Amino acid sequence: MQTIFDTPLWLARKQRALAAPVSGADFLMKRAAEDLADRLAAVERSFNKGAALFCQTCDGARVLAESHKVAESVRVEADTAFLLGGEEGTELVATPETVPFEPESLDLAVSLLSMQAMNDIPGFIVQVRRALRPDGLFLGAMAGAGTLNELRESLLAAETELHGGISPRVSPFVDVRDAGALLQRAGLALPVADIETVTVRYDNLFALMADLRAMGETSVLADRSRRPGTRRLFTRTAEIYAERFSDPDGRIRASFAIVWLSGWAPDPSQQKPLKPGSAKMSLAKALENPGKS
Repeated sequence: MQTIFDTPLWLARKQRALAAPVSGADFLMKRAAEDLADRLAAVERSFNKGAALFCQTCDGARVLAESHKVAESVRVEADTAFLLGGEEGTELVATPETVPFEPESLDLAVSLLSMQAMNDIPGFIVQVRRALRPDGLFLGAMAGAGTLNELRESLLAAETELHGGISPRVSPFVDVRDAGALLQRAGLALPVADIETVTVRYDNLFALMADLRAMGETSVLADRSRRPGTRRLFTRTAEIYAERFSDPDGRIRASFAIVWLSGWAPDPSQQKPLKPGSAKMSLAKALENPGKS
């Protein structure tokens, strides 16, 4: 397996951000938690045991508790530092990208905004699938393709102009179509992947970068450039960003694309697509008689 992300560095930056919280910098996590609550509310069933996997804050576990649909919940994090401030259910510390549960022991698993930094997303989802009981549900959110596109383009343009080449500075993100394929590959039934883009406005590039640091979401690419970015590079990047992605009032736009994944552990009770050739009426005949069924 290719190592794309430096996991120890990701943990260190998340811990640093947690130790010095900045008011309002958790807006993406709060948005994801609200979306999770809405998606869980739309599910017309309850769950005996649920787990919040590597959500980095108590938000995921809190949504499970406040839904009143989960009898027992377990919160799993990569470090004890992430468990501070939460009182929802049992708490576990586990190695990143692992699902520390016996096969068919969970009815619900959720994960918020950590999968984008995993080196083996398919393997993680397969582990989730194994941990789910038949007809168990997985709901996950991660940053997807389109996230920080404006920053990526501006950095590439500035670095090419100043240095004649580029260095990887913004993480790659999964496309929503590929995300749906990951669910199918893991063996989950009724797979659904959708995307929601959140556009945030900032005074300038440096305000955006401050927010990314406060989130612990600066680059952790394993093959990132070890040459520190210079003031000249970031000044030119800020100029290009403002030229290409600013509104009439001078503020710049930053896109955050959140990909949502939903899938169920297979169970005989679930709806299944009809077999080819099993329809009782041909499409041509149905079109000839639109008022009849």
